[in-house]
Amino acid sequence: MSSARIILIRPERKTIETLDEPPESMPQDGFIWMACDRDTFSREPDVVQGLLARWTGGRLLELHVSDLLNANSPSQFDFTSRYEMLVFRRLADNQFETGTDAAPAANAKNDRSASKSNPLPAARKAQTLPVGFVVFEKVLLSVHPPGCSVLEAYSRRLDQLASRELEAAGAAPSGPTRLPDAPAELMLRIVSQMVDAYLDLRKTMTRQLDHWQQRLLRPNIYFDNWDGLLKARQSLHHLYDICEDQHNALDRWMDVLEDLPAPDTPDAQHEHDQLLVRSRDILEHIERVSHHVRQLERSAETAIQIHFNIQNNRTNDVMRMLTAITAIFLPLNLIAGIFGMNFQFTPWLHTKLGFWGTLAVMLLIAITLVAFFARKRYLSSSKLD
Repeated sequence: MSSARIILIRPERKTIETLDEPPESMPQDGFIWMACDRDTFSREPDVVQGLLARWTGGRLLELHVSDLLNANSPSQFDFTSRYEMLVFRRLADNQFETGTDAAPAANAKNDRSASKSNPLPAARKAQTLPVGFVVFEKVLLSVHPPGCSVLEAYSRRLDQLASRELEAAGAAPSGPTRLPDAPAELMLRIVSQMVDAYLDLRKTMTRQLDHWQQRLLRPNIYFDNWDGLLKARQSLHHLYDICEDQHNALDRWMDVLEDLPAPDTPDAQHEHDQLLVRSRDILEHIERVSHHVRQLERSAETAIQIHFNIQNNRTNDVMRMLTAITAIFLPLNLIAGIFGMNFQFTPWLHTKLGFWGTLAVMLLIAITLVAFFARKRYLSSSKLD
């Protein structure tokens, strides 16, 4: 398995070792993390099953193998008498790394011109990929997408932790400088790193939706990209569903942890408490992302409603002003129509002051109506700037 990575972690010795060849048997101290991509696992499932049988004495169920190989598998949790399986969806690397504010200044004009057709790059970042974990007592199997950045990032993180522990060999390791004690803790640390990416995504989504809300609330801008807004709302709803699946999977994992027999040694109790604390921390982060997505959905709905209210107010202003103007000219048209009738004996029609008198009356009526409508604020506008 040239594409698989096998790492031997020895917390007591404060060392990690990347093995070139799979060991024949399970080492006496420490545990093994075997990380492989989904393509390798699909090509060589028997090799992976053989290594697990050699190290743990058990094999994966075929149904669980199918879940690990399924690129569309939702976040889920399942367990057997020998192992626990967790599938957790993370953000896709290419989606998370594109569409940021780090674009060159030369492309700013193109970005602005494309914002109308593609105004919410954060919605594209909501695309996710599944990562599968199988936790044995002394072995962690993780199945990643090809070229997974999470695998590379946490491998470097393990190297840094091992270096720090070696530098602080005389002191008791604690906090973030401590290597994971068990496969389950290593899995939770990797999952926590995935959830942190969702927390970072909130800032970009908030910034982009705030931009859209400003456009919706400005009455002098004609907003017509409703298709893009609908897609953004669908992406938010999709992200909320992902968070719900993740929350349910971690809930089931915690139920299994809490149902385990009480540890009989202080070290085992500490390890068990460590798993519970990390699980609760991940759940709290997932809830924060889910709550924030819900807030963004409500904010988008509110902005749309306010937008239509503003448009209605603008329409009412226009109609009120047109009605007032019509009311002003209506009596003037009436007078002009009366004196324009083709009768031979029309009063004032043949007098010298008939024209000026009629014009003065019409002007007086117009000024009176304008003053009246202005006092009633029929000629003012309630448009928000």
